[in-house]
Amino acid sequence: MQNTAEQKERAVLAGLAAASMDARERSTEISMQELAALVDTAGGEVMATVLQNKATPDPRTFLGEGKVAELKECIEANGCELAVFDNELSPSQMRVLSEELGVRVLDRSGLILDIFAQRAQTREGQLQVELAQYHYLLPRLTGMWTHLVRQTASGGSSPIGTRGPGETQLETDRRHIRRKIQKLEEELEAVRKVRRTQRRRREKNAMPVVALVGYTNAGKSTLLNRLTGADIPANDRLFDTLDTTTRRLKITEAQEVLLSDTVGFIRKLPHHLVEAFKATLEELSYADVLLHVIDLSSPEWEAQAEVVDRLIDELGAAQTPCIRVYNKCDAYLGILPHGENTVCISAKTGEGTGALLAAVEKALARKSRQVVLHIPYSELGLLDELHRTAAVLRTEYLDRCVEAEVIVKPEQYGKVERLIAPEE
Repeated sequence: MQNTAEQKERAVLAGLAAASMDARERSTEISMQELAALVDTAGGEVMATVLQNKATPDPRTFLGEGKVAELKECIEANGCELAVFDNELSPSQMRVLSEELGVRVLDRSGLILDIFAQRAQTREGQLQVELAQYHYLLPRLTGMWTHLVRQTASGGSSPIGTRGPGETQLETDRRHIRRKIQKLEEELEAVRKVRRTQRRRREKNAMPVVALVGYTNAGKSTLLNRLTGADIPANDRLFDTLDTTTRRLKITEAQEVLLSDTVGFIRKLPHHLVEAFKATLEELSYADVLLHVIDLSSPEWEAQAEVVDRLIDELGAAQTPCIRVYNKCDAYLGILPHGENTVCISAKTGEGTGALLAAVEKALARKSRQVVLHIPYSELGLLDELHRTAAVLRTEYLDRCVEAEVIVKPEQYGKVERLIAPEE
């Protein structure tokens, strides 16, 4: 009984590297290895891999008839129940392949969505995944119902009993899904409002936010645990963190920040998934500093870093100060990266974390400054304004003025510079 419950679903992988495709969309040995890791993460077992080189994708079967026949042989020889494609398939291609291969067919986007659905723990995460799944499903409904619509325009006729109801059902399903999408978007907007309120409270309390970003499995959760002493599960698998985790971190005796872990990025991340997770990922554009964690032990670390940089840009956080944190430096044999806003660490052993904290402190200092002001009683309106827009750490009422210790933002500095108390 136990063996049956633990039996993994067998899968065959397929990918296409076509000259006509965008270079980022082509399948490679590396992207196929990543796809195999995704299948493993989803609870499947990879039995065989087929990688096709072709000038252009076949409009009907994506791979071409010969390769589909080869794929079917692989499926039958290995007793597979699933075919997973590294590239995004059109709804009609998915339907044709499913019919010809005799098994369920998933593309990379569908597989990632399935993993996200398994992993999302919070209500917010579940809402985001459900929204992305409906966006993914909507254009594929037509392909699902095509078996009820037999080329009536070219002289054929639909099977008896399927004329009308198929189309009616299709429209009914579309309306139902659009209603669900609208409802989910409304619920996520409510989540955004709560986040905005929390963010305003944080800003008022002047607690800077440092966000961990990076490719999936780069070691972000391990680093969060190392720095904050948290006990977040940090496993060697893709998309282990979906729901944002935030912990307090003391940078220096006088400086404390909120450190947030975010969902890992991956190449070919479905666009509708990025859209759905914007409620969480929009935190990046409000962060004071980003820590871009890069797995230096991966042979593909440069390409992975480029994927993350591109998504940071897409999420509107390109202007946020960013420190590149090269993780797993203890497993790297070459010359370590160096330069401004660059730190090499090992989140596992703790090596380099002191230098990382110093880099964060330096980056925050460029954004905000802690000053002691002597505010005349005739300008108490300024003190009220600072209470609203800055972080007033303490106030002391002296004979001729109010002494206030304040953390001010760069744009406020010019306004208060004349009131800075002389150093004793």
